[in-house]
Amino acid sequence: MPARPIPAEAASAPATIRLIAHGPLKLRLLLRLGALQQFLDAHSFWACGRSRQDLRRMLGGSSAVVSAWRNGELIGFGRATSDGVFRAVLWDVAVAEGSQGQGLGRRIVEELLRAPAIKRAERIYLMTTRGAGFYERLGFSCGHTQTLLVRDRLGDSSG
Repeated sequence: MPARPIPAEAASAPATIRLIAHGPLKLRLLLRLGALQQFLDAHSFWACGRSRQDLRRMLGGSSAVVSAWRNGELIGFGRATSDGVFRAVLWDVAVAEGSQGQGLGRRIVEELLRAPAIKRAERIYLMTTRGAGFYERLGFSCGHTQTLLVRDRLGDSSG
């Protein structure tokens, strides 16, 4: 499926914003890895310092990717992974500070949720440090019955 622009008239955001649901190859973003790298460095504390090689691998492993552009500048991004049946996870949803509060984050999440592999999953997860209220307004709820466990990547001990 090729990249699919979402018509601005179908959403409440200004017509100058172009939302793109990327196809499996994600060619537009692969050609603009520098823009993605700069965007994540500037607008996400959790994704700073990711290399272009790692971003390429990240995009390749994502089931759904959405980006938002205004006048050639990346102003929003989000991605998701899924097994296509049982579970999906939203990752790296970010909107440039100057574009927040205009419905763009909502549009990105809604487009991710419409992606075939994501919408088929019986449960969709996400982790957030500061955005719980935003996601609750989109229908997510706090998972009090589960505990998030984390394991950092193990270092190479081969010496």
